[in-house]
Parts: sequence; structure tokens; C-alpha cells
Amino acid sequence: MTDDLRHVWVDDDAALASLIDEVAAEPRYAIDTEFHRERTYFPALALVQLGWGDGRIALIDPLDVDITALRRLFESDAVAVFHAAQQDLDVLTHAVGVVPRHFFDTQIAAGFVGYGTPSLVSLLNGELSINPPKGDRLTDWLRRPLTDAQRQYAASDVAYLLDLHDRLAAQLDDLGRSGWAAEACAELAARPVSGFDPSTAWMRLKDVRGLRPKPRAVAQAIAAWRERVAMERNVPVRQVLPDLAVLGIAQRQPSSAKELGQARGVDDRFTRGKIADQLLAAVAEGKAAEPPAAVAGGDDLDRELRPAVTLVSAWVSQVAKTERIDTAMLATRADLIAFLSGDPAARLSHGWRNELLGEGIGRLLSGEAGLTFVRGGGLRLVPISG
Repeated sequence: MTDDLRHVWVDDDAALASLIDEVAAEPRYAIDTEFHRERTYFPALALVQLGWGDGRIALIDPLDVDITALRRLFESDAVAVFHAAQQDLDVLTHAVGVVPRHFFDTQIAAGFVGYGTPSLVSLLNGELSINPPKGDRLTDWLRRPLTDAQRQYAASDVAYLLDLHDRLAAQLDDLGRSGWAAEACAELAARPVSGFDPSTAWMRLKDVRGLRPKPRAVAQAIAAWRERVAMERNVPVRQVLPDLAVLGIAQRQPSSAKELGQARGVDDRFTRGKIADQLLAAVAEGKAAEPPAAVAGGDDLDRELRPAVTLVSAWVSQVAKTERIDTAMLATRADLIAFLSGDPAARLSHGWRNELLGEGIGRLLSGEAGLTFVRGGGLRLVPISG
């Protein structure tokens, strides 16, 4: 593609208000964002791209406008069309305070018609034979002014989303899966955004499964302190205290600045002044607390059911292939473990996943059915006679 994509640059509140009036009157609009999060705790919104009507495109500069004005658009009846919406929903939640009430995710939709979590480029190529301009993945979207190449790249992210929406929605209708895609989008909208409950921050530590109960309680207290400080400063948690230091302090459980400095991963910055006092107070809090339960995982499944995970996983992969559904969307290992453990909130317990898999898994677990391999046909569920 060599043609320039015409667009308007919106950098004042009056122009943004007028734009919202126009787009909110449409039945749908395409939307994308550019942002950075490597230097902050919360994602920093750098650009919002909108596409609507017959090829209209606007690039909105959140550095110069009150971006919360988009709330009016998001609360309208217009359907927002995203590609891979999860991170966009995250950044918009923090920047605007709300996300679109109605949205369609082309990546999710593609997972129901034979694609496996496709990029926008591969989906545009596969469905519309379009190759959008390549962009620099390391570009600084917060720097102004943006170059013409950056603007063209940003505009291309929304230029063809409505065409994709038409193609994918038609395929979903033909397959009877429009409701499945809507349910999957609703799941995505319900996921937590960045910014974690400090009391659960310890669960994201690498190697935390190896901690014994008392060190686990200290790790919980130290990780909670780190999370709160990172939020207050709006910096990545590892800039406050490295993971290795959290685990080192948890293992050593120091009661003095000298002992604190002997913990692995702790350097001189953390052994004096206010920060040392705060860390030692967190250690004391953890030592006095009831240790939290171990992080759940595959090892927590009833030993008798562990072989079933492998068996059911094989069948799920076959169903995904046969039905042309992205395997990761159909059921992850965590989904299978939750379902086999009897978790009533397991995604396989209800909705379209249960419709496809629930009965089959039940028959496998009860011994009423088994799996057989058919050359050229893959795995098949077959009844087992009593």
C-alpha cells in the first residue's frame, strides 16, 4: 500500500466535542490506541485513533485535550470495533474512566472462524488482501510532533477495521456463532484492568510456589508494600524493589537493617532511612500474619484426576481443529483444571464452551466414552460399552 490515508488531527477540546457529536451518531466506529507502560505503573495514553463512515479517520492527541470527553461516545449506542481490545480497554479505563458499552473485537471474532489469535496485519491480508504500512514497534508515541510516517501507521490501524467487521460478522452469522463472539467480548470487558490488589501481588512473583508458609506470609507483606509504593509513584514495581529482593527478604525475614542488607537482591538503597524502616515494618507484619494459601496450580488438582487433564486436553485440541476455533480461546489448561476441580465459576461450566465440550468431558470422566485415533480424521470420541 502506498496511498496516504487522509485523516484529521484533533488537539483542542472544541474540535474533540464536534468529532464526538459526529461519531456518536454513527451505528459503529473503529478505534485503536497507542500507549506506553514500560516507564509507569499505569499505562500512559499517547494517541487515540477513530475511523467511521465512509473512510473518515481522526487522530486524537490526549496530551492536548481532555480525553475524558470520550465518555460521551463510549456511553452511546454506537458499536466500537477494536482489534485485540484487551490492552486498549485497559488504557482507556485509566484515561477515560469507562470503556465502550458495546464493542466487537475482530481478533476474538477471527478465533471463531478458523484463525488462531491473528495479528491485524495477518487478518487484513487474509480477509481483505491488504498489506498495511509497517511501523517501528519501538516508536515513541509520546513525543511531539509525530512524523508523517507515524501518523500514517496509526491511521492504518483503524482504516480497515469496519470492513473487517463486515466480513467477520457475516461469517459468524453463517456459522451460528455471533452469540459466541458476543459472549467472548463480554468476558473480555469483565477482566480486571492493570492495577492490582496489593494483597494478591505476591502471587505474581516468579518461584513463589517454592516458599514455605512463613516466608510466604512475609513475601505477601513485602509485595503488597511494593505494589502500593509503585501505584503512588506511578512507576513499575520492579523499580521500587526487584523480585529477587522480595523473595530474598521473605526467605531471610530480617529484623534489622544489617540483616536486611544480607538478603539476596537487596542493595544499599534499601538498607537505610525511611525505605529500610518500611521494609522492616512489612517483614514484621508478615511474620505476625496468618500465611496465605499456596498459589493454586496443576499440582493442586486431585491426584486421581491429573491424568484426565492430558486426556481432555488432547480432545479439546481436536474439537478446536474440527470446529475451526482457536484452541486457546476454547479452553486453556487452567480452564480444564478449574472445571475438573468442580469450580462453579469455571468458564467450561456454562455458555458456548460448555455447549461444545461439557457433555464430552463428562462422558470421558465417567468412563462412558473414550478416545480413538482415526488416520486422516484425528481423535474421535467413541462410546464404551458396559
